[in-house]
Amino acid sequence: MKHLLAVFIFCLPFVLVPVLEAQSGSDEFRIARIQYRGGGDWYSSPTALTNLIRFTKERVPIRISERYDDVQLGSRDIFNYPFLYMTGHGNISVNDAEMQNLRNYLENGGFLFVDDDYGFDQYVRPILRNIFPEESFFELPASHPIYNIVYNFPEGRPPKVHEHDGKPPQAFAVYRNGRMVLLYTYESNPADGWAFDEHANPEEITRAALEFGVNLLVYAFTHP
Repeated sequence: MKHLLAVFIFCLPFVLVPVLEAQSGSDEFRIARIQYRGGGDWYSSPTALTNLIRFTKERVPIRISERYDDVQLGSRDIFNYPFLYMTGHGNISVNDAEMQNLRNYLENGGFLFVDDDYGFDQYVRPILRNIFPEESFFELPASHPIYNIVYNFPEGRPPKVHEHDGKPPQAFAVYRNGRMVLLYTYESNPADGWAFDEHANPEEITRAALEFGVNLLVYAFTHP
């Protein structure tokens, strides 16, 4: 753990350079939640990110603000954030300009995490596959470091927070130029575990969701 944290402190400033232009004068950086078109509830579980950030800051040396911003998918503002989060239950619509904006963001150092909050998969998965259609959209292997970089998930899967359709939890990724740029959790819903003040989950489930979130943030910020 000590070795990991030392590497984390060393690497973080260099990882953020490509996308973190507007926040360069601050001691802390922010992450952002994606506001999208199509009628889906992009705004669901508003405390999820705040709770995750607080939990993470208590456990690893990360200079990240507990406040997060909402940004539109087609806005150039997304380039001000090293990490974008998107969730929802319903439809999402993305036009060509928004898709190109997201591609440019991801190719220039950004990272996108998408969590299916149930009913989102049928709309969002085709879009995620089409961001870089020439790249594989694949399930992460159980040995991937996102399952052990800080906290260990011995089954090699994201935590099962909500049952949804009773399927096993999965995490899918897209790599670009040797770097993970996208992670998508399905039948898992860790964000509902992060929003423990909004959703009633057993303590062990909430803890597992938060620990997975720590792994996610640390991995995203230490793998340029």
